[in-house]
Amino acid sequence: MVKRSLQASELGIQEAKRAFALKGWTQENLAGEVNLKTRQPIWRFFSGQSVERHVFLEICFVLGLAWREIAMNPPADFPETSGNSQSAGVDLEALVQKVRSHRSAKIQDQCGILQLLDISRPVRIDDIYIDVNILEEIASQQSVAIEDLKNLGPEAFNRFGLGTVDQKQVPGIQVVETYSKLRVLGKPGVGKTTFLQHLAIQCNNGTFAADRVPIFIALKNFADESRSSGEFSLLTYIRQEFFTAGLTDPTAIETLLQAGRVMLLLDGMDEVLNQESTAVLREMRRFADKYHSNQFVATCRTAAQKLRLRGFTDVEIAPFSQGQITAFAQKWFVAFTKTTAQAGQAESDQFVQKLDLPENWQFRQLIVTPLFLHLACWVFHGQAKFPTKRTEFYKQGLDLLLGKWDEARGIERDDVYRDFLLPQKLKLLSQIAAASFERGQYFFEQRVLEQYIGDYIRSLAAVPPEPEALQVESEAALRAIEAQHGLLVERARGVFSFSYLAFQEYFTARNIVASYNLEAFEQALSGLVSHLTDPHWREIFLLTTAMLRSADSLMQLMKQQIDALVAKDPYLQEFLTWASQKAQLVPSPPKVVTGRAFYLALARTPHVASQFVLRQHP
Repeated sequence: MVKRSLQASELGIQEAKRAFALKGWTQENLAGEVNLKTRQPIWRFFSGQSVERHVFLEICFVLGLAWREIAMNPPADFPETSGNSQSAGVDLEALVQKVRSHRSAKIQDQCGILQLLDISRPVRIDDIYIDVNILEEIASQQSVAIEDLKNLGPEAFNRFGLGTVDQKQVPGIQVVETYSKLRVLGKPGVGKTTFLQHLAIQCNNGTFAADRVPIFIALKNFADESRSSGEFSLLTYIRQEFFTAGLTDPTAIETLLQAGRVMLLLDGMDEVLNQESTAVLREMRRFADKYHSNQFVATCRTAAQKLRLRGFTDVEIAPFSQGQITAFAQKWFVAFTKTTAQAGQAESDQFVQKLDLPENWQFRQLIVTPLFLHLACWVFHGQAKFPTKRTEFYKQGLDLLLGKWDEARGIERDDVYRDFLLPQKLKLLSQIAAASFERGQYFFEQRVLEQYIGDYIRSLAAVPPEPEALQVESEAALRAIEAQHGLLVERARGVFSFSYLAFQEYFTARNIVASYNLEAFEQALSGLVSHLTDPHWREIFLLTTAMLRSADSLMQLMKQQIDALVAKDPYLQEFLTWASQKAQLVPSPPKVVTGRAFYLALARTPHVASQFVLRQHP
């Protein structure tokens, strides 16, 4: 029978102490590397006393020792820690099928359904999932001069750093087949978790990686349980998963791991709290090194990519193409229409047709991620149209990014800017948007953005912070906004922007409407009106008008500004006089202003003038 504990021989202890001395660690350090709550097992090991066999093996592994050379009377039938000796004589195919059979229901329950926001019932992942594409070049890791970005138009702005047409996109499954250790990056709501769930289901069904056993681990749950037990051990966590599935043989998982028959799916590196991220990352690295022949796929938000994994290849989920948007909409409406599949298909066709209308181009810019596409489908499903006031749609999207998305999944973030209440976060983003838009900046360097944030932090503080402390806090706040909300994103190395131009425009308009007193409000409206002839400000005018309780003041200021512009232009004065005279010559004329408007419009489109002449003189 295999021993449950092992102890080191006298010669083994001497060898272990030499290796330990070379590390320069304390026993507390070694306990941490072995994921132990206390150093007592370490003390017992070096004292020649018995310790649990998995602890003995981990100590030897961390110190770089062959455990059989350290142990006293090592059992001949004990599994090796490397190579495939444990799997010798084992029918691995039968073992894979046995384990998958026992865990099939668990995987299906864990990964087979999705609970979408604002939808009361779950949906099967196969009913809604769309294959994702992958970008093998990470935009935020590329060096681009900010001067090269200043002349980008609205559509190019929204696509820059999100996978332009000239950047090669590869099917997600193909990338997983290519790299044995893969980290999938992506912004909030792009479908990282759903992609891993899809891989688990496909592997579980044998349609992908049929020779492996899928193991899906939400790293937040792993960190929570490890915090309670005091042991950050993926092997222990997986053993417990197997045990709850009825797999009581303790050697099954080690046999599969040593034979390279596991696909380990580790979701949400960014969802682990800071105080636990070091221990979790260390365990992930150690586990991936020890069982290197297996398949590893981890996910992480792009902004948190500093959480490095040695030997892992980083890729990024691409935004949805037009074909993917159409396919997702078809699946969505069929899945959630309460009548028939035909009715759902008809509604999806209507959704796509209306989405293609010129007046809905802003919606097309936003719905390149599953999160916003789901929101658009849900809004359209309830109203059979896109909202007339886009501000309401933007507000719903911002509610998702500023907290509802994490809250719905039970994710607790490190409150880096803990003193910021939601209204203060909105005000900060509004001030950044307005200041940058006023300067014609869609892209801004990191130092400029940190200055905006620093100025706002200084305005909140009763006592001005020290410059160095302010710099640190500003950078931390920027990274928190980027990682937690995805509203500010790093488009290239050290170059940031709002994630969508629509959000920068919305926040700019909000900054005008949310002015804190009447005097400031009037100044803000006057500032807006000063941009009356600038086409870049068209959306700001429309959004501001939609957000105002009454737009009378704005209309009056616009009229005054137009009158002032006309008064300075002799040609326009002559043109208006001509239009007024023409309007007075029409028999039974309407109001002069109506006739003048008609002739002004006609003058802008002279090619239709002949049609009116023919109608007047048949």
